[in-house]
Amino acid sequence: MKERPSMADGLNAPAKPPLIDRFGRQVTYLRLSVTDRCDLRCSYCMSEKMQFLPKSELLSLEELELVANAFIDRGVEKVRITGGEPLVRRDIGDLIDRLGGRLGNGLEELTLTTNATLLERFADRLYDAGVRRLNVSLDSINPDKFREITRRGSLDQVLNGLQAAKRAGLKIKLNTVALKHQNLEELPDMIRWAHGEGFDLTLIEVMPLGDTGEDRVDQYVPLPDVRASLEDRWALDPLPQHDMNAGPSRYVRVKETGGKLGFITPLTNNFCAGCNRVRITCTGRIYMCLGQDDFIDLRAALRESSDPQASLNAALDEAMFYKPEKHEFRIDARGQDPALSRHMSVTGG
Repeated sequence: MKERPSMADGLNAPAKPPLIDRFGRQVTYLRLSVTDRCDLRCSYCMSEKMQFLPKSELLSLEELELVANAFIDRGVEKVRITGGEPLVRRDIGDLIDRLGGRLGNGLEELTLTTNATLLERFADRLYDAGVRRLNVSLDSINPDKFREITRRGSLDQVLNGLQAAKRAGLKIKLNTVALKHQNLEELPDMIRWAHGEGFDLTLIEVMPLGDTGEDRVDQYVPLPDVRASLEDRWALDPLPQHDMNAGPSRYVRVKETGGKLGFITPLTNNFCAGCNRVRITCTGRIYMCLGQDDFIDLRAALRESSDPQASLNAALDEAMFYKPEKHEFRIDARGQDPALSRHMSVTGG
């Protein structure tokens, strides 16, 4: 873990809402991981023979709810349930139902990131809980290529889940990691298909988190190059960045398809100046930045204090002080160690 700055005199006093870091950024968005487990093994995300955490290390659903409510009470307006694959967590629907009860009472949006393999089963329940939008990770619509990237998945299962979500009334945004030798040539077809289905699509640069058994240099392609190639094919009209859902994406409207296309560029274009989010792992670690290893242990605050609520709020204050100005992602040498040892599936997407 990096050496932290010293807290100035007077900053030890309990902070009051809202949650504001040292750079004046207010945290209004929580990404809450409920499991590190996944039923896929995507080549840019995790090892094919991934060793998952013991279940005893995970926060209980009740603890996850307590954490989420603490953030909502401190001004967080949007909560995204993540994993791993969140829908593989036993009884996850119960947690989503309870958090949905906070909508209109401090919480403005409850959403989910999923690979859609179980979405056909859960789509109606998610809508009934108050979820209206989903992010779905999908890196190919070619069945063979999909299986190659996921190392085991069934594209039909995912497509059935997407159709179930549409029928339930859920709005879908697809997240697609651009992979140099696996889906780069397919991206225009994916964009055209997604927009034809009424889905937005966001392209993402591969991020150097964890050992996946693949060399990131072989996978990485700069998205400015991808965008330039797409502009040879289509007219891309930039969209304003005022929507709270935009986050680090920079969106355009594809004139020929009518759909929205986003670009997330952690390596070629640092997007940290307006960061409004933190991530909680399924073990209760709060990572103030996706691209750094510094964390605060909320599980200890929950389990080792006679006053968990007070300890939790003190930990949130500490986390705001240590939230860094920017991430430190890089991919610049073949065979180098990943920038961060933890996997994306542990951190929460």
